[in-house]
Amino acid sequence: MEEQLTYTTVTFKARNEVSTLGRRKAWLCPPSHLVAAALGIICVVLASYIIILKIQFYTIMSDQLREKNNLTARNQQLWSEKDDLQRKTQELTRERDGLNWTLGVIMEYETFPVNAFCLRNVCEPCLDNWVLFQSNCYLFRNSESSWKWNTWIKSQEECQKWIADLVVIESQEEQEFINNHTEVYNDDNHGYWIGLRKEDWTESWMWLDGSNLTAVYWREQPANNRLNCALTSPHGDPLAKWRKTSCDMRNRYICETRALIKQDEEEAAFA
Repeated sequence: MEEQLTYTTVTFKARNEVSTLGRRKAWLCPPSHLVAAALGIICVVLASYIIILKIQFYTIMSDQLREKNNLTARNQQLWSEKDDLQRKTQELTRERDGLNWTLGVIMEYETFPVNAFCLRNVCEPCLDNWVLFQSNCYLFRNSESSWKWNTWIKSQEECQKWIADLVVIESQEEQEFINNHTEVYNDDNHGYWIGLRKEDWTESWMWLDGSNLTAVYWREQPANNRLNCALTSPHGDPLAKWRKTSCDMRNRYICETRALIKQDEEEAAFA
């Protein structure tokens, strides 16, 4: 029996071909340490970028906050300056009104008595023996001598010599002020002439300056149409001081004129 020979073909790849294939596999599947290194670099880059963004964000926020604080401070400064300007404007307005008031008083005189008002270069709101109350000056003629008491007309004439008039009472405060500066004399019928009268029995009571009565402090009296002048009495109820009497009766009197220097409202309130 003949032996059969079987031949097998064995093919050997070239060495360079095996090397190329290995490199291709190595390129397609890089080692894990290279991947980790790449990821680490990416993380570092991202972290750096985030840090830079945070720094920029906080820088912008800090600048905006500083600008806001500066604007707030500037706004407060402007409000403060506005308040100062308003206060100065009010002060200048008061000074202007005061100067106009003083000028008006001076213009009432033909010859202003500087030496009487301004002793030692300091001007006073009222002359000697006059009493200041709410920007007005009052002269209370408290003479004990009856021959110095006057009728209503004569009393008004005496007041006019001082560029004044018989007092016009416009408020309860003014009446109380007058009560505090009048005194009892002679008898209950006598008092101090005020600038209130009526021309005849058909007329209404009216003040010398032409104004109507806004506050009244009459005492109860029997009706008498011949009593056309009014006085304030130092007797009785503080808010029932006015008496109607004959204009020819002789009494003390109260003169009133504007003060040379106008009082501020706060000063007048505490006067």
